[in-house]
Amino acid sequence: MLIVTSNDIPGYRVKAVLGEVMGMTVRSANIGANIVAGFRSLGGGEVTEYTKLVYDSRHEVMNRMWQEAVSRGGNAIVAMRFDTGDIAQSFSEVCAYGTAVIVEPIPAGEPGATDQSAQQAAQR
Repeated sequence: MLIVTSNDIPGYRVKAVLGEVMGMTVRSANIGANIVAGFRSLGGGEVTEYTKLVYDSRHEVMNRMWQEAVSRGGNAIVAMRFDTGDIAQSFSEVCAYGTAVIVEPIPAGEPGATDQSAQQAAQR
């Protein structure tokens, strides 16, 4: 599965657009992480407890978005973006979204082919 933030994928032709796909989660740090993070904030610097929470959240929503694209028959997602927000004062919402598409690699010798697409087209 190719997932890109661009509107197209160099070396690939979009054969079908399957529509928007997304993954979402709402998370809260546990009380222990909040206490440790509170002490860390006094000294400044990275708050690793929250960094891990955000990283894990983004990984989860990417996986959910990917699963939705696969269930629709897609093999790529274009124009992928993240969106975040707060709910009340204790929860963070993280969303990944993009457009599920079916792409095919452009073979070597054709306009727009790349080394990667030519190799994949030859394997077909």
